[in-house]
Amino acid sequence: MENDIKHLLEGVKDGSVSVNEALLKLKTIPFEDIGYSKVDTHRGIRQGVPEIIFGSGKTVEQIEGITKTMLKNSQKTVLVTRLSEDKAVELSKRLDLDYRKEAGCGIIGKIPEPSGIGRILVATGGTSDIPVAEEAAVTAEVLGNEVERLYDVGVAGLHRLLSNMEKIMSASVIIAIAGMEGALASVIGGLADCPVIAVPTSIGYGASFNGLSALLSMLNSCASGVSVVNIDNGFGAGYMAHMINHMQKE
Repeated sequence: MENDIKHLLEGVKDGSVSVNEALLKLKTIPFEDIGYSKVDTHRGIRQGVPEIIFGSGKTVEQIEGITKTMLKNSQKTVLVTRLSEDKAVELSKRLDLDYRKEAGCGIIGKIPEPSGIGRILVATGGTSDIPVAEEAAVTAEVLGNEVERLYDVGVAGLHRLLSNMEKIMSASVIIAIAGMEGALASVIGGLADCPVIAVPTSIGYGASFNGLSALLSMLNSCASGVSVVNIDNGFGAGYMAHMINHMQKE
């Protein structure tokens, strides 16, 4: 892979390959096939963020193999989401793994210094929403963002949220995470001057339908600037917040 890229860049230098041709080839360089997985080794160049491993449903051996393939292809940091504690214990014997139990995430490699244009604020309605919030926060941190946490500030005690207006107004992106009726996203959306990413969680009593009630409430938010990801999708919210926080004028 490295030799192919070097040869391509030499072609640009000597004029045998145009810049646009090189860019196209860099975006379409093949994955590495290791049998049970086709590791997308060039996703970082194509999309700006390298491949991230979804740990649920994969064996320890498969996660190890995919991780080692990524590291071999110069990926400096590998994030594994939805990683159970028992798998993390076994992986720690094979890899230098930093396991974040509350987030259900494993990190191999060094977390980069924040490079975004601002700060991402992760807010939850209740303490029970923290696991989803931590998945979002850890994802954003691993991708190179400054993250601040603001937990248990739901609408059942609105004064808790309103006492943090400075944090809300100074954030570049806010991730609002809530179960039950999911009202937190609308309230924050009506206060903040930045994009708000709403995450419904499966926390709540029977009529919350495992997060469906919060999802529909967030989708029907009357506050402008609120977008919504899937139920319990902290990773998706953290990833999207990272993309927003790294947008710059050309």
